[in-house]
Amino acid sequence: MERCRHNLPRGLGAALSALALLVGGCAPEASGSRTLTVPANHSTIQAAVDAAVPGDLILISPGIYRESVWVDTDRIVIRGLDRNDVVIEGDFVLGDGILVAANGVAVENLTVRNFRQNGIIFSGAFNSASSSRSSSGRTYGMGDDVVDGYRVSYVTVANTGLYGLYAFAARNGIFEHSYASGHSDAGFYVGQCRPCNAVLQHLTAERNAIGYYGTNASGDVWVVESVFRSNRLGIAPNSQDAERLAPQEDTWVVGNLVIDNDDPNTPEIDMGFFGAGIAVGGGTSNTILRNRIEGHSGAGIIVLPLGTFEPEGNTIRENVLAGNRFDLVLRLSDAGPGTNCFAGNRYETSDPDSIESLLPCSGPARAWRPGDYAPLSGPPGLDVRSMPLPPRQSSMPDAATAPPLPAVGVPTFPDPDAIRVPVRP
Repeated sequence: MERCRHNLPRGLGAALSALALLVGGCAPEASGSRTLTVPANHSTIQAAVDAAVPGDLILISPGIYRESVWVDTDRIVIRGLDRNDVVIEGDFVLGDGILVAANGVAVENLTVRNFRQNGIIFSGAFNSASSSRSSSGRTYGMGDDVVDGYRVSYVTVANTGLYGLYAFAARNGIFEHSYASGHSDAGFYVGQCRPCNAVLQHLTAERNAIGYYGTNASGDVWVVESVFRSNRLGIAPNSQDAERLAPQEDTWVVGNLVIDNDDPNTPEIDMGFFGAGIAVGGGTSNTILRNRIEGHSGAGIIVLPLGTFEPEGNTIRENVLAGNRFDLVLRLSDAGPGTNCFAGNRYETSDPDSIESLLPCSGPARAWRPGDYAPLSGPPGLDVRSMPLPPRQSSMPDAATAPPLPAVGVPTFPDPDAIRVPVRP
């Protein structure tokens, strides 16, 4: 495809560029990039991806695109012109909506829905660098066996058999300004990476089995300033043998609104936890800071073993909790005081009682005995195919004219000191 050129005066050029997009033209471009339009120049998204080279922008006009998209070209940007009306549709027949096996790819301003597996997946297990090496001794998620660089912005993912946005064996990523509902595993997932260098911010997860799930996701994982409501479980950094690179460590969960995560009218995951806002399952050295957590029939925040993994070194500070059966809960497999600490939280109930006095973040921990908390058995969930479609969401500003920005480099990590407890809705 020949690259479009714009040599008009600044004001007139911007106006005519937007008009040109409506008839299949090209947007203003970053230096060295091309714009490939769908369906004006390429009939499918996959055809445009196949024609792209690093730095290109794939710009998609409103429509329903019934396809799975495989991306193996580095540093391209896939963008819809309208978040709600550019729809990649799986009809519960296709597997994944977009599978990215390349570095630095960004997906922006569109909807992915009704896939049997995942909405958008970034996976180092499929990238060309990993695939070209022998499998012996390989651990995806470390060294070069990763997708390096990813970003999802202003995307809606709905009603899939597994995950909404899924980063596996991937590093240096951002999920932002996105919405996930109706997933039978997690709306947002980061797993098997060390270091992950992942920032999840300004997200909404509702009516999923789990809002955020982070199995063996370690090293600068930030889940901040987002909303997790009406899921079966809100937020869950965790360690498991089902994936490599255990135990999980170093996730920051800061400034989130976590409410009513005990909704039975949701899909369910086998053996899934139910009725908690934040559950640290066998995780290590996580910081749970200044979240508002309300309305859970199980626990607001619970720190507990998962399989063979004990939770160690987790810090629970300055959270505001109300309307939970138990606000703060700690469980350990052995009888010792442990290394987890609680301080400065606003809460009414805890198990053990007086949890901040027994397990302070300054000074020695004291021996304690567990009380009456018991995990809930969740009711049967709904078939993902019966879940409603989500409401319309805000589109990306200047989608028609913004230059492409591939996901290159380590993301900027939030400043936890600048994040406050969110206000009550």
